[in-house]
Amino acid sequence: MRFVRQHHLTALAILLGALACGGNGGGGTGPCTPGMATQLAKTTGDPAAWYHNNPLPAPLSVTVKDANSCAVPGVVVNWSIITGGGGLSAAQSTTNSSGIATILDSVGVASPQVVHAASGGLPTADFQVTSVAAPTAVDVTVGNNFFSTPDTAVQVGGTVTWTWSQGSIGHNVTYTSGPAPLPASSNTQSTGTFSTTFTTLGTYGYHCTIHPGQMTGSLTVVH
Repeated sequence: MRFVRQHHLTALAILLGALACGGNGGGGTGPCTPGMATQLAKTTGDPAAWYHNNPLPAPLSVTVKDANSCAVPGVVVNWSIITGGGGLSAAQSTTNSSGIATILDSVGVASPQVVHAASGGLPTADFQVTSVAAPTAVDVTVGNNFFSTPDTAVQVGGTVTWTWSQGSIGHNVTYTSGPAPLPASSNTQSTGTFSTTFTTLGTYGYHCTIHPGQMTGSLTVVH
């Protein structure tokens, strides 16, 4: 009887410990009580290459956890650029309820850029970002019910040209969103080309009004 009672007490202690840290070392979906921060790591990998003198499309982020992998909120993370050009939106940010701290990053011409994240004596994290020149001319093929490169970027002052492929049925390029006033849209056609030269920074959405659920795209005009 003593052995059975001890076994039940041990099982109860294990269960309570699992619940306190979300189960499975704090990686579960249950409640998690954070302790002292011991871990700092990149939330995602390094960003894809981006364009000179432009902000990255998504912020950089790190996650801070305790020894049981429980997210720790309220931790101040210091950010700095070690090499390369560009700039950060702030020198510090604080982890949210999910233990995540973010920063907005803009790359310069010098490449690669290395951004350093640190907090006290925690392990540090470095992000490496390659910057490239944005294209000044972009070609998009208009096929039957698709655009070949529906989401792309072009340098301000650059031109995007849509070319209808051989045997196409009628399609058009109609702008749906972007900085006002929107550029002129194309006619509905099955051959030939249509071009737009962009002079205003921003993101432009477009589609074919005949096949709006199948043929959509966006253009980001950058420095």
